[in-house]
Amino acid sequence: MAERLTIQSREGLGIASVMARKGADPAAISALVGAPMPASPRAAFDGARAVIGTGPGTWLVIEEGAAPDYADALAERLAGLASVSDQSSGYSVLRLSGPDARTLMRRGVAIDVDPVAFEPGSAATTIIAHIGVILWQVDDQPTYDVATFRSYAGSFRHWLDLSVAAL
Repeated sequence: MAERLTIQSREGLGIASVMARKGADPAAISALVGAPMPASPRAAFDGARAVIGTGPGTWLVIEEGAAPDYADALAERLAGLASVSDQSSGYSVLRLSGPDARTLMRRGVAIDVDPVAFEPGSAATTIIAHIGVILWQVDDQPTYDVATFRSYAGSFRHWLDLSVAAL
């Protein structure tokens, strides 16, 4: 099993929700964030940073090894262009990778995760086991990152453990 599926908790992430203000230019926001801001439900990666499009003019910006004041610094840079809310302690993020990761996702999400429809960079705000998640595909191994509200992390992990046992 270990060679077919790896589950890692992603720790030390700075996570911020960014919402463009009316009339704000996404290109200007992108320049200040230092990464592309997807115009659709997509994930863009730039080194240790990932930007996930979660809706029109809204993104989840995630940085590995971010400073404790990550969201405050981002809000300062985006002043007048976007509202920023610190989500670092609000989300739990798991990374699922390996050949069985897609099979596991097929058991949980009501979206098509076939490689033709859901490829690296694809993202979705969806539900797994009645729990709201933000899901994005990192690479074609496949590797998926799944963010859920921290208060639901235990319930999500319970579903995950039951589903892994059935693989």
